[in-house]
Amino acid sequence: MGSNSIASRKSPSKEELRFEGFLRGKKLKLTGERMAILNAIFMRDSHFDAETLHADLRAKGGDISRATVYRTLDLLVQCCLVRKNSLGSSHANYEAARDNEHHDHLICLNCGKVIEFYRPDLETLQEKICTENTFKPMHHSLQIFGLCNNCKDKADEGQIRNRVAQLHT
Repeated sequence: MGSNSIASRKSPSKEELRFEGFLRGKKLKLTGERMAILNAIFMRDSHFDAETLHADLRAKGGDISRATVYRTLDLLVQCCLVRKNSLGSSHANYEAARDNEHHDHLICLNCGKVIEFYRPDLETLQEKICTENTFKPMHHSLQIFGLCNNCKDKADEGQIRNRVAQLHT
């Protein structure tokens, strides 16, 4: 697919407009592949890794290379349209960065389930801690690793301790 101007299409999304402006500012081409990747991400409602995204795009008939997926994810992270997380795994996980949506994560060490949560009282406490330490916060990420309700009674303690020791956060 070649260069593609979203200005010629009906009602581009705010994410498409933002990405187009970002690419123009970097003197990079707006391609159909890049827009397909962006749209596929914003249609998802869960975390994903680059390999899963690539496989999903291919399964839907897209002829997008793995390298293009990785390069576009890097650009989308730079543009603040996508958040990159480790979630304790050795490879990166991603999620769409929706407007003013902040949440933290509970991550099951047995099945890998990720539970997103938001607590205003926790946010207030974090702000208070920063104020008390005359610290200007720019970003934060809270990840709590443990066992979900389905795994808490059936997980092998030795395997879980080993996973905790090998966390990449």
